[in-house]
Amino acid sequence: MSTRVPQERRRRRPTRSGVLLSQDLIVETALRLIGEHGPDALSVRRLGAALGCDPTALYRYFHGTDDLVLAIADRIIGDAMAGFVPGDDWVASLREMARRVRAGYLAHPRAAAMASHRVTRRENEMRAVEAGVGLLLSAGFEPAKAVRLYLAFIDTVLSHAATEAAFKALPRQQREADQRAWRDVYQGLDPALYPALNAVRRELSGLTDSTFEEAVDLVLEALAARAPAGRGTDG
Repeated sequence: MSTRVPQERRRRRPTRSGVLLSQDLIVETALRLIGEHGPDALSVRRLGAALGCDPTALYRYFHGTDDLVLAIADRIIGDAMAGFVPGDDWVASLREMARRVRAGYLAHPRAAAMASHRVTRRENEMRAVEAGVGLLLSAGFEPAKAVRLYLAFIDTVLSHAATEAAFKALPRQQREADQRAWRDVYQGLDPALYPALNAVRRELSGLTDSTFEEAVDLVLEALAARAPAGRGTDG
């Protein structure tokens, strides 16, 4: 059964305030509500109030809130990948994809938790998967291997980016408390019980920077090492 909303249901319609209702406007408004109030703000009633329209009008554009969540996820992908053109260096291109995904999630940290694990079934996602799988095919991987390795790559990127976004979405006091813990709690551990942590206690005290680049490096180095001879690039 098709999940597409029929074209006649997606025509732009004015709200009570005179604003033309559209899928794009609904998604933008939903992203704003989630950014301001969290995922719980995503309801037909609150969206209708924010858009100045009868909540039932939203069903002309989306089948329900889950359909809207998929559109939000696809919008984040589209914004992140806008202007991306895969280059001849497949490793460098995958690295750029990873950085774009992270930037897209950090731009919408509260929505990222809703988006990272979904398959949107929409154009922006399809274009991103096409680019990623295409890069691995260009590296010489067989089709089945290219698909599996792309999923391993993108799942790592999405998981790391979503974790960072979730941390960014925490209240400031919680973020600061978590960061202080590396300095205030881990420095005082009994070295007899935690010898390894005692050996790196100075390094732990400054453990506040993102490890995203290191994680991406590990994955890309492993991919380059598995690539057919002569196909690993990015230096």
